[in-house]
Amino acid sequence: MSQSYSDSSGKNWIRLESYTDHLDKTTFQEEVVGGFSGLTKAPDGRIGAVSDRSVMFYLDAETLDPVQAIRLRDELRQRVDCEAVTIDQGNILIATEKPEILRYDAAGKMLGILPMPSRYRVTPVGDARLNEVFEGMTLLDDFTLVASLENSLLTDEKGLLRFQCWERSDATAEFKPTTQYCYQVEPGLLVSDIAATGDGRLLVLERGFDKATGNIVRLYLTDFTGVGDVSEIAELEAGAPVLPKQLLGDLADLPPSGAVAKQPQKNPLMQNYEAMAVTEHLADGSIRLLVASDDNDSEVQITRFLRLRIELPDPA
Repeated sequence: MSQSYSDSSGKNWIRLESYTDHLDKTTFQEEVVGGFSGLTKAPDGRIGAVSDRSVMFYLDAETLDPVQAIRLRDELRQRVDCEAVTIDQGNILIATEKPEILRYDAAGKMLGILPMPSRYRVTPVGDARLNEVFEGMTLLDDFTLVASLENSLLTDEKGLLRFQCWERSDATAEFKPTTQYCYQVEPGLLVSDIAATGDGRLLVLERGFDKATGNIVRLYLTDFTGVGDVSEIAELEAGAPVLPKQLLGDLADLPPSGAVAKQPQKNPLMQNYEAMAVTEHLADGSIRLLVASDDNDSEVQITRFLRLRIELPDPA
């Protein structure tokens, strides 16, 4: 199996540009601002941030202040446990814990549901673990949507997660499920989000929690190129084709920068970082990444945003 690695120099590819807590425990249009589990950049430059309280906020790209709140409901008009978000041609795609991928127009009117392989249904109907299904989602390109499981299926070896692709032939066609890829998460961690880098690769956010040292959050880089499809493999185990991954950095190694924490943390900058989105591609080939935490409606956790600059290694 592939293991995580950094380059021979042990280089950390991540730099903290700034952080802010100014949205912590605030409200906007009578909605609690927080519980963020997914981020995306909208075509107009605003940031879409979905809350597990069934609300999508649009945030100003510079200040991150909320400018619009869209209340989301599913096909039964029930609240949605949002886990990931992306915007496709002005429409909003939301991954939920059911799991479903729901499609909405820009105003929040539901338009439909993407077809879903049955094995991702929660046991006993399918093979997924309750509350550990799709947690990340991104558009790899105009024709490929990718969603990442938070944890392994019950039929797969622990630590081996599936990344599911949906593809379409052109921008007007419907997405249909196609290939699956196997990703090996680090021991004790789960996948909380993914983001396309713009060059065919994916950033993967892995996270966990230790009572003594607090949140563990690491950023990896992976690539589908040349890796086999595992959709026909009923049970993933040792020897399955695994995606390569490169450790870009441990967020606990970033400078604290004056941040405070309300519970034990190895670094007071650390929180339950669960969502991320690429916000800018820079001339030198690096990217800007916005990362947000889920405060879980807890007084000892903080809604915090990090602005990171990521230097990407050259493709293999």
